[in-house]
Amino acid sequence: MADDPMRVAVLGGGSFGTALASIAADNGARVCQWLRDPQLAEQINREHRNSRYLPDYAINPAVRASSDMQAVLEGAELVLVAIPSQAFRDVVRQARPWLNADQILVSTTKGIQEEGFKLMSQILEEETGFAHIGVISGPNLATEIAQKQLTATVVASDDALTRTRVQQALSCDYFRVYASNDRYGVELGGSLKNIYAIAAGMAAALGMGENTRSMLMTRALAEMGRFAVSLGANPMTFLGLAGVGDLIVTCSSQLSRNYRVGYALGQGKNLDEAVEALGQVAEGVNTVRLVRDKARKDGVYMPLAEGLYQVLFEGVPAREMARMLMRGEQSSDVEFVLPREAVQQAHRRVEAGEEKP
Repeated sequence: MADDPMRVAVLGGGSFGTALASIAADNGARVCQWLRDPQLAEQINREHRNSRYLPDYAINPAVRASSDMQAVLEGAELVLVAIPSQAFRDVVRQARPWLNADQILVSTTKGIQEEGFKLMSQILEEETGFAHIGVISGPNLATEIAQKQLTATVVASDDALTRTRVQQALSCDYFRVYASNDRYGVELGGSLKNIYAIAAGMAAALGMGENTRSMLMTRALAEMGRFAVSLGANPMTFLGLAGVGDLIVTCSSQLSRNYRVGYALGQGKNLDEAVEALGQVAEGVNTVRLVRDKARKDGVYMPLAEGLYQVLFEGVPAREMARMLMRGEQSSDVEFVLPREAVQQAHRRVEAGEEKP
């Protein structure tokens, strides 16, 4: 049995799911990919191309695409769920009759469900109750993976079997898979970085320089860590691929959908115009609202998220928001070295005359 090829199911016909399906097939797995559109599934089987999302990518001919959920999931050991967050729960419910507790379920989706502020792996747990659940996240622009450019990602799970089997299925000479046991931190990193890609795109459109981008990314990293730790994540996770790694690529690349939305906003477009010009879903737009509201509710200091919310949903000009942020309170650099509260207390003591030169 150990010599039998792994059976992998991929739910979703987008760019990342398609790339992962082909990588797994390259590694010798038997791969079936579920797509909602039977015509696109037929094209993948006939031409070995996904004309909608990766038109120039030659998919491994061994990948079999289908719109029949039962046929795709039957016998699968590893199930990669690559469905946009808005439809994630519905598709998992559709798949549930053909899932079983021995399977490994792994989300590749970077997003948050509004109701209950749920991450995708939490939805997998709620809908199935299974033990082998994980997430994949990292600096993974699908178009570059399709070009076989050197790329790394993180598989995160409390379950060692899940981590190991994903590494076996997907690691190859251009796609490296690292392991983490901080599922929540890794998954939050993948969702939160989309917010700050919007800010980076805005800064670029406003003509701000490299110093600004460096400041923006490091303050974003501090904000991501602060928020995630308040929800139980490990701050050290954000020094890795799912934190600073994903933040760098999404704040630096014009391939990032969220960056492009931010760039359009920085050019003076309103939110509807920016999203219409993109023509695709930018997860960060909704994430800004969800995270800002959650931070306010939980008392977490998130000035960048608050500023972006004002630009996206309250009509504040991007340049004015940047000026407001620069006039904000002077705080600590790395809060896990010097807490922000300690800096604030020092300011109060100096102002009260309690601290003398």
